[in-house]
Formats: sequence, structure tokens, C-alpha cells
Amino acid sequence: MKLTQLCLAAAAALLFLASAAEAAVALNPAKAAAYCVEHGGVVQTRIPEYNTNGGTPLVLSGSANFCQFTSKKDGSQINVLLSTLFTRQPSLAALAYYAQVQLGQCNGNPASCYCTLLGGTDLFGGINAAGGGWVLRSDPNDVLEACIFPDLSSIDSWGLAYHSAGIIRGKDLAKVLRYPSPYPSTAAARTGAVPFAPSATSR
Repeated sequence: MKLTQLCLAAAAALLFLASAAEAAVALNPAKAAAYCVEHGGVVQTRIPEYNTNGGTPLVLSGSANFCQFTSKKDGSQINVLLSTLFTRQPSLAALAYYAQVQLGQCNGNPASCYCTLLGGTDLFGGINAAGGGWVLRSDPNDVLEACIFPDLSSIDSWGLAYHSAGIIRGKDLAKVLRYPSPYPSTAAARTGAVPFAPSATSR
């Protein structure tokens, strides 16, 4: 009995250390940035701003680093938050990308609407004419609609919307996200134990 308890304790300790190590790597911005560049992306620092559709924008607190991939074939782009790209753990943004839930009925901006249907948001101050987005620090005219999920993972709204129709913008993130797709091969996906699983959606 004591030996079994010791083995269980050792296993638990190893799992804890592995999780801690993964968290440390995921939070290492230098390694995440290097990974982005190694896979053909460009690291961009963006700041959140309200009222980007006119007048003087209101610069909000904080900043975020995104990895932008640009297609050499058609010039299209997709942006993914650096931490979402680099983590080996599941994230809502990655799961939404993999699941390719169909767009459905949307009014207005289809990408923003699709983001909302997935449980994320790219709206600054709700639905309004002022607008808002993640502005490239080096170019105030470059405004990104980033779909932010409750776990703070993010992929840009247009990238998600196009991918739902099987259209790849910039780069197929399935080839660069370190967290692999759980659909449809894993038991969790088949039983609907992960978000956006086909059994739990209208797909």
C-alpha cells in the first residue's frame, strides 16, 4: 500500500513538474517569437484602441504580441496571438479554428458576427459606429479584428470566418499551432467533451 502511494505521489509530482515546465515555456515570449519567425511568421506588437473609424482614437491599456502569416501565393494574411500559437495546451481559439463550425446566419460584419457565435468577441464598446481593434504599433492605419475568447486565446475574426468555409488565409494554422487538432479522432471530441465538437454543433 505504501509503495503504491509513493508511486502515485511520484507520478503526480512528475505531472506537476511537466505542467509547470509547459507553462514556463508558454510564457516565454522570446521562445514564442522565435517559433513564429521560424515558421514563416512576423511578430507584431499591437495595442487596443477604441474609435478607430474616425476622429481621434482612444488608446486603451496594454498591448499584445501577434504572429502574422502572409501567403506568398495570394497575399492574404492571418493573425494569431503569440501565446495561442505557441502553447501545447488546448485553447478556445485553436479549437474554434480546427472545428470549422459553419457560419450560419449573420447580419452586418460576417467575421465579427461569426466570432460572437463562437463565444468570442472583437467588439470594442459593443456594437457601435466608432469601431475599435488591435492597432499595429508601427502603423496606426493597420487595425486588426482579433477574436478574443474567454480563455484569452485569439485568432483574427476574418481568418476564423474564412476557414469555416475551407478557405486558408495566410497559412494553414493546423500546420503551425503546437496544440494539435482533437477532431474527430479523440474520444473527447467524439463525445462532445471539447468545445465545438461536431456532435455538439450543427455542423
